[in-house]
Amino acid sequence: MNWKTAYRSFYYAGAEEPDDIALDPETTALLVIDIQNTYLDPKDTPEETARWQPFYERMRKTVIPNTARLIDECRKRKVEVIFARIACLKPDGRDRSLSQKKPGFNYLLLPKELPEGQIVPELEPRSDEIVVTKTTDSALTGTNLRLILHNMGIKDVICCGIFTDQCVSSTVRSLADESFGVVVVDDCGAAATDDLHRRELEIINMIYCHVVSLEEVLTFFK
Repeated sequence: MNWKTAYRSFYYAGAEEPDDIALDPETTALLVIDIQNTYLDPKDTPEETARWQPFYERMRKTVIPNTARLIDECRKRKVEVIFARIACLKPDGRDRSLSQKKPGFNYLLLPKELPEGQIVPELEPRSDEIVVTKTTDSALTGTNLRLILHNMGIKDVICCGIFTDQCVSSTVRSLADESFGVVVVDDCGAAATDDLHRRELEIINMIYCHVVSLEEVLTFFK
């Protein structure tokens, strides 16, 4: 199966195949979401670190190398490359959204200067590339990214990053609500488990975005 027939949820099981996608580099942006050092650090206990091992493996062997290639290919095509990262402006984190203040996995206290909150070195932004700092799941809700995209004449956004079922999904839905065309790259993203990743892709596909592979998205450029 290719992207036109894959990732189908109940709602779209029998739907017609979508039209071909043609991306104009001048009106397309790549948005790399939350691939930050903190998510690759060991957990608090050896047992929890072991439980997350499949995620670490996917990140190191698939997501980061593929995203590095996607960034490189977009730069060659003069596609705007933008990064979003989670970080708070106040040291005590009181500027964070409620979801990031709640106890549990989503609790994050990442003052903006901390090394843990930076983009991983393999994907380091260039000096002229935009990095938006967010205290929300959606990269649009908690930043001026919406205005930036409109000001630059962007119409289509390629999304990748983590976590598929949280910040990626929230961002994709926000972009769709703003009438951007959205493409999500399967093998440039991850959730905590492959099952969560796959299920969320099926949920958002055909409604809020089109889910494709890295090889497929590179064929969409005019």
